[in-house]
Amino acid sequence: MGNRQPPVQQAPPAQKLRLRYAKRGPARFTSHRDFGRALERALRRAEIPMAYSSGFSPHPRISYANAAPTSAASEAEYVELGLKEVCAPAKVRNALNEVLPHGFVVLDAADAVAESLGDLLQASDWVLKIAQTPTGVLTDVVAALLDQETFTVERMTKSGMRTFDVRSAVIHLEARDDETLVLRCLHQTPLVRPDDVVSALRKIDARVPSQALLTRVAQGPLRNGEIGDPLR
Repeated sequence: MGNRQPPVQQAPPAQKLRLRYAKRGPARFTSHRDFGRALERALRRAEIPMAYSSGFSPHPRISYANAAPTSAASEAEYVELGLKEVCAPAKVRNALNEVLPHGFVVLDAADAVAESLGDLLQASDWVLKIAQTPTGVLTDVVAALLDQETFTVERMTKSGMRTFDVRSAVIHLEARDDETLVLRCLHQTPLVRPDDVVSALRKIDARVPSQALLTRVAQGPLRNGEIGDPLR
């Protein structure tokens, strides 16, 4: 015990790089943990010079923020990398796209700005595809939800059953047709998910199908009512 050496203290990252990546096709069914393993393998294969944490079990400096739920596709997932050498963002993006599994695509890369990713990811835009409902039902239930000041649903979480105020999170919601919803929602605590919105609509009218195919199309800071680019 007395001869055990203290862990080596790692140098701080020389560069912090933020990536926007997409989950497409079958990759939508990959869990966040599985993606994390795939990304670490891709970083090694692409020979990206990662910075590591200090301690007895150093790990690469990778930080995620507000990942989409399993089974949701996305064009706007974000991750921050700490690098031990300064690299051109475009070269990192291209190198990772050479080795990432099918369905994962790095769309953009940029040096990190001062604000944390968690602070910048304030809202999301989603497209929700559901089974076709009778004509006018979606339009009517959307109007009924938007007419409420509060509207709660319950969902089982890791810490037990929780109540979510769906209405307070909805910035914009409309029925594009009888099987498509477009949603802009605020990231609040606890986090309201798009499937919570579907649950609320179904609570109003049971003819709304319980399942929806979710695709996040944007995520970022709210600027003058619109979602901005968190990388810029």
